[in-house]
This record gives sequence, structure tokens and C-alpha cells, in this order.
Amino acid sequence: MNKPRRPSPAPAIDLEKSLAELEAIVARLESGELPLDKSLKEFERGVKLSRECQGALKDAEQRVQVLMDGELKDFPAGGRDDDGDPGEDPDEGPDDDQP
Repeated sequence: MNKPRRPSPAPAIDLEKSLAELEAIVARLESGELPLDKSLKEFERGVKLSRECQGALKDAEQRVQVLMDGELKDFPAGGRDDDGDPGEDPDEGPDDDQP
């Protein structure tokens, strides 16, 4: 008896390596020095890399969501506390320059 096959998961990509390759492709395309056929091939590769990176980021977000019990929260911007005030560095004491 044959069991139904699950589709195999997409192979994990090295996000940093893919992003670096994508940046290099953009630089080559922006230089305007490639012939049309090579430009098209580079563009196709760039689109593929972009989709792979988007998928990897979406997968990472889903994993974080699972770890956070289904609730994603925004990180405070610029190191601010929940109340909006800049966070205090526990290693810093009061300013000696202030009166």
C-alpha cells in the first residue's frame, strides 16, 4: 500500500549569501554594461533570489510566531522602553557634568 507523499520542504537558503548575491546582481544591472541577454538572465536570477529570500523571511516570522504563542509584538524603536522613554543604561551613573 502506498502512502501519499508529502511535498518535500524547500531547501533552506543561506539568507545572507543570497542577499549578497542579489546586491551584486543589482550592481551589475545598474552598471548598464551587460548585453541584453545577460541582463535578462541576471534579472531572472535576481527575481528568483528575491522570492527565495521573501519565503525564508516568511518562514522565520512563522517560527517566531509559534515561539511567541501566536502573538507578534513590535520591538521598541531606538532602544526605547514601553513607556516611550529612552532606556537607561544600568552601567551609567548620573552625569558628573550636570549641576
